[in-house]
Amino acid sequence: MSRRSRFALTRGGGAAFALAAASVSGLSIFVNGYAVKQAPDAAAYTTAKNLVAAALLGAIALTSMRGQVGATVRAQSRGTLLAVLLIGVLGGGVAFALFFEGLRHTSATDAAFIQKTLIVWVAIAAVPLLKERLGPGHVAAIVLLLLGQLLLIGSVVPLGPRSGGEVMILVATLLWSGEIIVARILLRSLPSQLLAAARMLIGTAFLLVFLWITGQGHGLAALGAAGWGWALLTGVLLTLYVSTWLAALSRAPAIDVTALLVAGAFITAVLDASAGHATLTSHALALVLILAGTGAMLLLTLRGKPLPAATLA
Repeated sequence: MSRRSRFALTRGGGAAFALAAASVSGLSIFVNGYAVKQAPDAAAYTTAKNLVAAALLGAIALTSMRGQVGATVRAQSRGTLLAVLLIGVLGGGVAFALFFEGLRHTSATDAAFIQKTLIVWVAIAAVPLLKERLGPGHVAAIVLLLLGQLLLIGSVVPLGPRSGGEVMILVATLLWSGEIIVARILLRSLPSQLLAAARMLIGTAFLLVFLWITGQGHGLAALGAAGWGWALLTGVLLTLYVSTWLAALSRAPAIDVTALLVAGAFITAVLDASAGHATLTSHALALVLILAGTGAMLLLTLRGKPLPAATLA
């Protein structure tokens, strides 16, 4: 095995995938902040975007696994398959619907902050459930990341969600935190590309059924050429995010990966500034804190002990 191949299967590879996912996430939240407001119906737009991602991830899984998808699925226990179904419905379906409906009623920066509190909920759950280590260095890095994000939205003391949109984004974030814990366990036996495809295919099926039951199926046609153009763009970004995020989670601890994803808030803030929504100078301290927290967590990830081989599938 070459040095590059060995690196891809280590915590270093996990950190690289996590930073790639953070970059895509930062760009995606910014773009979706525009796209969802152009769509006549948030649920229809979310379904269209997820449909694109599901198709692409399904093709990636079939191609990369070279005919082994069926055999891999049949080898799993009933409990594993039920857990995959749960991830698809809640993480790939319900949470997306809540997040993008909430994004219609709040700013991209506020949405990014709430979504990045994921690290708090994951850290609380990962220690007892995954037996992950949360040392002083991890706590310090997480504090830096959270402080940076608080300053980014212009509030030192968070007073809780300020609108219905923010409440929906918070609920979606809590669902995603639970999904991360379950996914980290599943990735010990499932290839990340297969779990990524299953998550989005099941989640998209749920969203299609939801549109049909609620009588909103016509919303897909109502998107028009412009709406489907946005869905294609953001669907590609979602494909990149899900694939790199799960690849990272299969190689590095959930706490480390989730903390590194916070770097996406830096990307969103820079893009917001470039669009004239804010100035980088007004957020200088916040961005420095986010970069410092990301750097600290990156060092902790690289210095950690290698994970058991089974988790690198």
